[in-house]
Amino acid sequence: MVMERKLNGTVIVTYRCNARCTMCNRYKAPSKSEEELTLETIRKLPPMYFTNITGGEPFIRTDLKDIVRELYKKSDRIVISTNGFFTERIVELAKEFPQVGIRISIEGLEDTNNAIRGLENGYQRGYQTLKTLREMGMKDVGFGMTVQDKNAPDLVPLYRISDEMGMEFATASLHNSFYFVEAKNIIHDRPMVAKHFEDLVNELLRSRSPKKWFRAYFNHGLINYIYGQKRLLPCDMSFDTFFIDPYGDVMPCNGTKEKEVMGNLNTQSWDELWNSKEAEQVRAKVRCCDRDCWMIGSVSPAMHKYIWKPAWWVFTHKLRSIFGGRYSMYENKIVRDYRDGRVSKEELDACSTCDMNCVIDNGLSEQSKTQLVDRSGEEIVDADIAAQERI
Repeated sequence: MVMERKLNGTVIVTYRCNARCTMCNRYKAPSKSEEELTLETIRKLPPMYFTNITGGEPFIRTDLKDIVRELYKKSDRIVISTNGFFTERIVELAKEFPQVGIRISIEGLEDTNNAIRGLENGYQRGYQTLKTLREMGMKDVGFGMTVQDKNAPDLVPLYRISDEMGMEFATASLHNSFYFVEAKNIIHDRPMVAKHFEDLVNELLRSRSPKKWFRAYFNHGLINYIYGQKRLLPCDMSFDTFFIDPYGDVMPCNGTKEKEVMGNLNTQSWDELWNSKEAEQVRAKVRCCDRDCWMIGSVSPAMHKYIWKPAWWVFTHKLRSIFGGRYSMYENKIVRDYRDGRVSKEELDACSTCDMNCVIDNGLSEQSKTQLVDRSGEEIVDADIAAQERI
């Protein structure tokens, strides 16, 4: 009997978002609720070993429980990425699905987080939501942080809070793409940000958790990324990993400059879509992609697939830490070259995915774009949420 190969999937259930993050303009370009993924389309998804549910803000969808129920028929593990604002909805969902993972985006300590995410009392809401979930006995909960110049000093303090609470701690750095509706994100003080990542790597290596040792490798890769270097591992997005957007469009990932579509699950079967000419054309583009993203959605599958590479790094660095040694960001040649003046800031800026002159495509359908003619994205989403609360 031939075992069916399971994929790694990310389901973007909505582009509506109530946060006002400084590094992501998705809130300005929401999807129209009537166009968003239906349960009928979700039932057509393939078997998955892992599914991330994301947005926008997924909990804006009042039928998220139904979506999770359907996805558990397809997927071994589900993690929902959220800003933690809709505490009651999150807690209610967790009661029905105690095995689900919840990652709440917190961008630093209280003042820093609230300034970056633009949500009133956002830190306290997110923190209290996580605390409530832990008190309920949920195990797979934690923080997610996108590191930039503004919040890098809060990186290790926030990790320590998560560690004390027995939670997961996921990191990312600034990225640009159609998904974030942003082309101008860039790290300005690379050595400063890298130093805070270096400190986090050493904290992770000192732990007793093998999972955290591999997280240390991921964060080592983030230093490499913010210096604009080639990925440490190959990218196999669109081969064993996919994203599906609110319109049913299946894409290789969320890191491309413009939206790349392999097919549409609303109108096609999965096998028809996955094996289509359009899908092969996208895979050819992925093979030539020069964006060198280092996001967990593409790196985690690669770490599993090419396990010997991170495993050797973990083995050597854990051994060193046992004997009192420390990981240094200067193990990366590019970091030494920048320090020693062999590479300029301008040259590194040119290596990043930042394009100061680019007008980014927001990936919206034509119908969703018509909403924005006489109202802003913020007004649309605020009205959505107000209408939900009246029901």
